[in-house]
Amino acid sequence: MDNIIPLETIIEMNGCSVWQHDYLVLSDVNLTVDKGEFIYLVGKVGSGKSSLIKTLTAQLPLKDGAATIAGYDLAKLQKKDIPYLRRKTGIIFQDFQLLIDRSVNANLEFVLKSTGWKNKEDIDKRIGEVLEKVELHHKGYKMPHQLSGGEQQRVAVARALLNDPDVILADEPTGNLDPETSEGIIKLLIDISRIGKAVIVATHNYTLLKKYSARTIKCENSKLLEINNEEEFEFI
Repeated sequence: MDNIIPLETIIEMNGCSVWQHDYLVLSDVNLTVDKGEFIYLVGKVGSGKSSLIKTLTAQLPLKDGAATIAGYDLAKLQKKDIPYLRRKTGIIFQDFQLLIDRSVNANLEFVLKSTGWKNKEDIDKRIGEVLEKVELHHKGYKMPHQLSGGEQQRVAVARALLNDPDVILADEPTGNLDPETSEGIIKLLIDISRIGKAVIVATHNYTLLKKYSARTIKCENSKLLEINNEEEFEFI
């Protein structure tokens, strides 16, 4: 039983409003996420999925309600604390967002140096660890254009893991990938949740939701709702 991770709340939102500038996107948001949870975030385009993720990473300010993530109070968060919050929240994008002018290793080194890592030996060791985790330990020398889409997204997952975050937020991570590659990315993210990370995946991929079922939350009509049965998946 040693591999069972005790529950510990890592995200909590109570009575929150999510705003995109002056437009109210979601109201009365209540959400609790524990370490080790894997969660799908679903909903139509424009329903608030990305805005919720941006609120959790302080890209959008929290104007109403109470919310904490990885020990940070979003309502009281100061500008100087935002970089530290983001080290606790790894983000994965649909379009990978790799630097195309440098190798995989150099992409990851850039992130580590920009977040305060200085020792070359420590940097190289950490890069090796995260590439091993995503099964790309032999491709660190490659340029992004030399990798498949799935491999590029695995590099993006490795990048999100660099600072050992408590939370992984993936915004349509399989949107540009074929079905088989998409499955591989979802299985990788599920594995990451099993080592204690809270993982939230925003997606439209109903096939993946059916095959790899998990707690599912839906953005609809300016609300955040728990989905409890298959009939409620008709948004796809």
